[in-house]
Amino acid sequence: MSDPFVCARCAAKGPTCCELTPGAEEVCFPVSEYERERIIECVPDSGGFALQVNTPIFIENLFRLFPGQRKKVKELFPPGGMHYRLEVDSNGKCLFLGSEGCIIPKEVRPLYCRLFPFWTDENGRITLLEVEKCLAQHENKTPGRLFKALGLTQAEVRELHSRLRIAWGFAPHADD
Repeated sequence: MSDPFVCARCAAKGPTCCELTPGAEEVCFPVSEYERERIIECVPDSGGFALQVNTPIFIENLFRLFPGQRKKVKELFPPGGMHYRLEVDSNGKCLFLGSEGCIIPKEVRPLYCRLFPFWTDENGRITLLEVEKCLAQHENKTPGRLFKALGLTQAEVRELHSRLRIAWGFAPHADD
C-alpha cells in the first residue's frame, strides 16, 4: 500500500537521505539547468543551489552510476568544470528539506530525488541504492513493497531515469 507520508515521517525522525555528512558535498548529485529552472519557477527566491567544482571524487562517483559511459561523463563533467547541486546547511541538510519532508512539489523535484532509492543499471534493470538513512527501505524489506510504499512503478522508475539521463545530455538509454 502506498505510504505518501513515509518521507515526511523520515524527515521528522531524521537523519534522512536529504542530508549529507558535512564535508561530503562534492558527491551530492548534480542538478541540471532544466531542473534548476523548474524549481526556481515553483519556489522563487528560495536559493537552494550551489555551484560545485567537478572534483575527481565527484567524477568517480558518476562513473559508478554510469558505468560504460566514462567518455560521456568526462565530456559532460570535465575535471575542474562546474555543475550545480542542491545547497545544504552547515549540518549537511538540504535547504529544501522541511520538517514534513521536501518543500518542492513532487513533480518538480530533481529527478535523482524522485528516483531515490532506485537506480537503473546499464541493462535497464532497476537496482536499489542501499542507504542506512532511508526509513522507507527499513520498513519495506522487498523491492515490491518499496515500490508500493513510495507509490512508484517499475515503468515510472525507468521513465524518470531516462528523463534524468536526457536532462544531463546522456542518451535516454545506455545502449542508445
